[in-house]
Amino acid sequence: MFKKMLAVTAMLFAVAAHAAVDVNKGTAADLDGIKGVGPSMSKRILEARKEGEFKDWPDLMQRVKGVKEKNAEKLSAEGLTVNGKSFGGAAANPKDVKEAKPAKP
Repeated sequence: MFKKMLAVTAMLFAVAAHAAVDVNKGTAADLDGIKGVGPSMSKRILEARKEGEFKDWPDLMQRVKGVKEKNAEKLSAEGLTVNGKSFGGAAANPKDVKEAKPAKP
């Protein structure tokens, strides 16, 4: 019985350690707990966050040096989120999106 309780406790700690951390709400310690985010990156994230919350992953990647698409995928897999959302791939760049033209009558 003791072994089962010990195993359950260990699993709960493992789940808690991999809990999601939102980049807009996490402290430096929370961010450092994400594999791939060290003290220097957490400092850059907190500095950029002073300008305002991150809207989405592209906003985070644009404002924080060292966070590009490949790194964003890894950080997301480790539990980092932006506004509760994990990284879903490259978002459309507004400059690449053409204005919709009205249909001709």
